[in-house]
Amino acid sequence: MVSTDLLVSLVPLFPLLGFLLVALNTRKLTHGVTAFIACGSVLLSFIVSIALFSTLLGRPESDRSISLTLFNWIAAGDFSASLSFLVDPLSSLFLLIITGVGFLIHVYSIGYMHHDEGFNRFFSYLNLFVFFMLLLVMGANYLVMFVGWEGVGLCSYLLIGFWFKNQEYNNAANKAFIMNRIGDLGMLLGVILIFVHFGSIQYTEVFAKATSLDTTTLTLITMLLFVGAMGKSAQIPLYTWLPDAMAGPTPVSALIHAATMVTAGIYMVCRNNLLYALSPDTLNLIVIVGLATALFAATIAVAQNDIKKVLAYSTVSQLGLMFLALGLGAFTSGIFHMATHAFFKALLFLGAGSVIHALSGEQDIRNMGGLKKYLPVTFFTFFAGVLAISGIPPFAGFFSKDEILASAFAHNKIVWAVAVIASLLTAFYMFRLFFLTFFGKERASKHAMEHIHESPKSITIPLTVLAILSVVGGFMGVPEALGGSHWLSHYLHPVFAASHDLIRVHHLSHSTEYILMGTVVAFTIVMIIIAYVLYISKEQVPAAEGQPTGVVQRLLANKYYVDELYHAIVVKPLYWFSGIFDSIIERLGIDKLVNGLGESVVAGSRVTRLLQNGGIGYYIFMMVIGIVLILAYAVIR
Repeated sequence: MVSTDLLVSLVPLFPLLGFLLVALNTRKLTHGVTAFIACGSVLLSFIVSIALFSTLLGRPESDRSISLTLFNWIAAGDFSASLSFLVDPLSSLFLLIITGVGFLIHVYSIGYMHHDEGFNRFFSYLNLFVFFMLLLVMGANYLVMFVGWEGVGLCSYLLIGFWFKNQEYNNAANKAFIMNRIGDLGMLLGVILIFVHFGSIQYTEVFAKATSLDTTTLTLITMLLFVGAMGKSAQIPLYTWLPDAMAGPTPVSALIHAATMVTAGIYMVCRNNLLYALSPDTLNLIVIVGLATALFAATIAVAQNDIKKVLAYSTVSQLGLMFLALGLGAFTSGIFHMATHAFFKALLFLGAGSVIHALSGEQDIRNMGGLKKYLPVTFFTFFAGVLAISGIPPFAGFFSKDEILASAFAHNKIVWAVAVIASLLTAFYMFRLFFLTFFGKERASKHAMEHIHESPKSITIPLTVLAILSVVGGFMGVPEALGGSHWLSHYLHPVFAASHDLIRVHHLSHSTEYILMGTVVAFTIVMIIIAYVLYISKEQVPAAEGQPTGVVQRLLANKYYVDELYHAIVVKPLYWFSGIFDSIIERLGIDKLVNGLGESVVAGSRVTRLLQNGGIGYYIFMMVIGIVLILAYAVIR
């Protein structure tokens, strides 16, 4: 019988070993060997994660956690931190999603990146990414979590800028890295405040003392931590990096936007749920930010024409709904939607990649159409993902999204109404994307249509598995109103029990839930019909670049000009200041000082080398003079 401590250690160890084996032998390994090592390492982690999940499931609710301390990492004065792991219901669920969906993305990448010259390098980055994400969710203290937090930021930079010969992709990678550093500063300050006030960074010790700290300090700490979450999980105003992250290969988009990096902020808030429950002002801020992000990003997605950009803004919007749930104190609902979103959003991104692969790199939905008969597997699996994200029963997204909307209705009717609008817009822009891509006339180039083909099995098998999960994934949270027991809520109860005691949750009657479900589904179907009429019956195609459009259309297509605004008020002033520092401090100050020192050394050497004339008599004379001076100094002293 393998000990649980060993199992916990093996989960992050396998991807780390996979990274080292591939990275250190990039030029030696064949593609087949690299794929076997990289995919196999994540598969082994998934198998171990299942074993840990089963172990926790078999334990009583009061004993559903495994702690492991490998060694004492840092000890300096009053500060100490160990490399320790914590596996409980929350982290075990994330382990399954990270390794399970991550494995499918690895398999998908075999076919998608087959002809890329950086194949081995790509898989080494993927393994490293998974390792750091596992470190983030398994850490038993804030330092280990922060190392994983920074690690996924580094890997996102490497993967987004993977095709580094394209300067635009490098700019996108820089943008993601820098914008995440803004959030990470808030996160780091929050962790420092935690140590100052609690005297520890170990989760168990901090949460045990949480109720003894005043509300003002807790609010400051939680708000600083939330700034970090805003960066990683792309919330207003730190969201603009995520759509630009589409510069990376499509598997990267699926990995970052579905199962790993963007969910880090959700995990961090849920891990600190007790601190947030004691900080009602921060929860209200999270509601506002999440709701604004959900609606704002959904409106932008309506007018995007790049298939990956539509999905990117969809991700920002869905993350907003998750944070809305967390702000309402419905932590389980946020985690539930995170899990179902991992299934259908990974499916949608990989499906988009299959379309792009079939059309020789084409990403503009205006140049697609009529692909249904050419890509049958991609069509049916993508359709399952669209139904799931739109909230059509009984697909996964229906259950998780309905739960968030029910919590919003119980909290505030206006919040519910705005969240419903964001949800309805989701259905519209996803079916707009679906109809323009797979139905209507064929608008792709002649070259693309000559080479169009269904993707290989390494791509279609992950799509099929994710499609199945998008259909059945919601059944882990069937509400009582529909005859279920919400298994996920019971499983996560030990993690959120203390918070639920502090936050007053309003429960709706079954009849009210039925009315809300029926209303939202009915309006969703109306939005689908509108999309059908516009893009199939009337065969409308978005205007080509440069053609005149309405003011609202231009505003949405240009993403409210937020990037341009940031460039004007942040980037340009910084460039201006850097130019001043470069010309005055760098060139006239530092450069002059360094160059002056160098020139003085050269000038001095010109004088002193005159003493080295090669004459032995001169050297003897100078030696005698030196001895006389030394003796004279000794006598005088």
